[in-house]
Amino acid sequence: MAVREHRYRITVEHLATPREDQPLRGTLTFEDGNHDDLFRIVELQRGSGRFGSEDEAAAFAIGLKLLSEAVLRHRDDPLLQQLKAPIGDFIRQLKAENAARSKSVA
Repeated sequence: MAVREHRYRITVEHLATPREDQPLRGTLTFEDGNHDDLFRIVELQRGSGRFGSEDEAAAFAIGLKLLSEAVLRHRDDPLLQQLKAPIGDFIRQLKAENAARSKSVA
């Protein structure tokens, strides 16, 4: 049977705390799927010039795509239903702005 989504292993490492008396936490690793190629999405956001660093662009892209996929996957959940339209509108606007930026650079 063919896989119907991209599969990813996401790893979060705790590197620092805001205060010296706080302990570092261990590594958090989980797997999830997404209908989009997250590497391509990160590449687009890094190239958008919108963020101060490549890491910030990657964090934005991954966070948005993980959230939006969870909303899609659980579209019958009343709480998550509240996010469906605003996230959809936001992503459409983001894509339109990215397309406009690409045209102005070309």
